[in-house]
Amino acid sequence: MSDIDRKHLTPRFWETTPMANMTRREWEALCDGCGKCCLNKLEDEEGTVALTRVACRLLDGDTCLCTNYRDRHQYVPECIVLTPETIEKNMYWLPQTCAYRLIYQGRPLYDWHPLISGDPMSVHRAGVSVRGMTVPEFEVDEDDWEDHIIEEPL
Repeated sequence: MSDIDRKHLTPRFWETTPMANMTRREWEALCDGCGKCCLNKLEDEEGTVALTRVACRLLDGDTCLCTNYRDRHQYVPECIVLTPETIEKNMYWLPQTCAYRLIYQGRPLYDWHPLISGDPMSVHRAGVSVRGMTVPEFEVDEDDWEDHIIEEPL
């Protein structure tokens, strides 16, 4: 997620603007800043995705923001770019509380979402972010990621 100024957005734009018609600023503002999408995941043969507390090397574990969002693909080429065109095929790994998932499914945002609360810290106070829960990927051997599987903070 980038650090978006949410003050200059049309109120409740996500309820009236189809995802494909959102501006870049609106699209980016849907991110609640929880950091869950930046956690490394494990997928088994059946396609079940398990969340680990092993974070992408660019995730700041305190702010839950990418430390180099604009140029992240230079450092993490496998980082997925979520767009209205790619959301359906990437739905399986999006967090259950993710605004992109909720809006795509026609569901409302949670009260703690910064677009609703007006406060980017509300996601942390609600306990749904990964703040303080992560370990950087360079500190854990990939073979040991299974030891770090967690349940999604809901």
